[in-house]
Amino acid sequence: MTTTRPSVLFVCVKNGGKSPMAAALMEHRAAGAVEVHSAGTAPGSSANALSTQVVGEAGADMSQHVPGPIDPALLARVDRVVVLGEEAHVDPVPGMRGTIETWVTDEPSRRGIEGAERMRLVRDDIDARVVGLLAELLPCRS
Repeated sequence: MTTTRPSVLFVCVKNGGKSPMAAALMEHRAAGAVEVHSAGTAPGSSANALSTQVVGEAGADMSQHVPGPIDPALLARVDRVVVLGEEAHVDPVPGMRGTIETWVTDEPSRRGIEGAERMRLVRDDIDARVVGLLAELLPCRS
């Protein structure tokens, strides 16, 4: 019997903070059981240093992350596309296998919370959503 790993693509605008955080947290929690990717709708030039730091505090690693664009072939073949935040938008492509969902993530800066404290709250919000998605993708694993 052949089993295929479920696949997910996390997307944000710059692919420097939220989507690589989600990807690193999913990689960490899924331990290889899920094929994980991240991309940006308008990729920046580097990963957000605070994102990298706070993800590391949670045991995940995005230190080698380099922002990149959405690959249309990947977009078509993944099981799930998760758009993080309200700024990024992903349109379906012909023959797309998976579904697109948007996570409207916590934005502590709207409450005057900045710096590492802000990023930890963002990380914790994303991590809780990753746990829920993992349970959905791998229901027998819980």
